[in-house]
Amino acid sequence: MIKIADLITPSRTACDIDVTSKKRGLEELSELIAASDPALPAKTIFDKLINREKLGSTGLGNGVALPHARMDGNEAATAAFVRTREPIDFDAFDGEPVDLLFALVVPEHFTDEHLQILARLAEMFSDAAFCKQLREAADAETLFRLLTEWDA
Repeated sequence: MIKIADLITPSRTACDIDVTSKKRGLEELSELIAASDPALPAKTIFDKLINREKLGSTGLGNGVALPHARMDGNEAATAAFVRTREPIDFDAFDGEPVDLLFALVVPEHFTDEHLQILARLAEMFSDAAFCKQLREAADAETLFRLLTEWDA
């Protein structure tokens, strides 16, 4: 079973980023992932995430979004997490704006693994007390620790 700690790094965790739209949020996440993996260009990641959003919003509700995509070129599942300074409109099914965004990029051949990771993330972010801790975290280091300790 893949753990959250296997997906994310401190350099792919950001706190209180200033974005005003879903598009900018996805661009920020794409850039965080691309910065740590030269095989994954930010524009390609962004295009994949945006195309997935066109199929239906990945806004889970309760201020959380899980943008995700399958891509050629990466060998392992990779993720980035951002908390926005102000909530942004994400077309979430509950109509609420989003301030917690966890992006997941998996290899094209990851089908079962992709679904297992998304189910795990949905379980993590459905925990209201946990989301409250993320919203109250002082910095990116604390966000990273909370995320990686959740399933430790």
